[in-house]
Amino acid sequence: MTEQVGEIDGDAVTRDGSVEPARVRQMWHLLEPLHAVLYYAPEAFEEAAALGYGTRERWPSYFAYRSAPLREAGPERVASAFYSFSPRMVAEHVEPEWRVASPRAVLEARTRAVDRAYRALFGDQVDSPALAEAAALARRAAEAADPAGRPLAAANAALDWPTAPHLQLWHAATILREHRGDGHLAALLVAGLNPVEALVSFAATGAAPVERFESRGWSSAQWAAARDRLAGRGLVDADGGATEAGRALRDRVERHTDQLAAGPWQLLGPEGVDRLAGLLGDFWVAVLASGVLPQETTLGIGKV
Repeated sequence: MTEQVGEIDGDAVTRDGSVEPARVRQMWHLLEPLHAVLYYAPEAFEEAAALGYGTRERWPSYFAYRSAPLREAGPERVASAFYSFSPRMVAEHVEPEWRVASPRAVLEARTRAVDRAYRALFGDQVDSPALAEAAALARRAAEAADPAGRPLAAANAALDWPTAPHLQLWHAATILREHRGDGHLAALLVAGLNPVEALVSFAATGAAPVERFESRGWSSAQWAAARDRLAGRGLVDADGGATEAGRALRDRVERHTDQLAAGPWQLLGPEGVDRLAGLLGDFWVAVLASGVLPQETTLGIGKV
């Protein structure tokens, strides 16, 4: 992992300056849709339903699929790792999930779901040399991701690698997104933003409508209390919008996140990153053009 220097309130700085922070963030933008197919594709809901999970809303399968690498983790561990969901919501879905199916069965189902979804989305390109090369490059980056202090990245990295290139691509995208996500939580903690404050402060910047963030299960009273605390710190105004200080804090969080996510990309190097970005383009477009993913999410992709 390339050693990084510099303060967290500045751009990520590496000793060789090989991969710019903006490029690190762009790779997240390219890979996140390839990972997120698991939570929205009809094939994923079909596999979840076959296990016995409800599919009237996406959360039963989401919590099962995403937490399965943690094995039979209880609500407290999952809430800690997922961070932005209310503990009540996490408990509602996690407490019964391993009575429906075992983590092993869920992991097998998510592999089947991704296999089917990618074949539906990419057609003949699923077996193309371009996808195989992209998978190899993404795997190199994922295997360079340091799992220390990153529970979700570590849990996914500990799983066996699938054989098929398109499944390797998804697995690599998953490790890399969880590696970045785990680092993002560290950046939020450094910024003094607890789970609900993290959402309120992000919504205040216009990353997504407040209604979208309500899907994380916090009550209106909890949301209002968090907004009041942020107002007391001068981070949001009377209307709930971000102040200049609030936007500056969120900018520092995102730059810190880029810094903490840079290691795998520094190992791949500028040429490798450029090559992977070029190879991913068609697959990224295919996912977005399919309409499988929502146009707006709480991640703020395209707005940060």
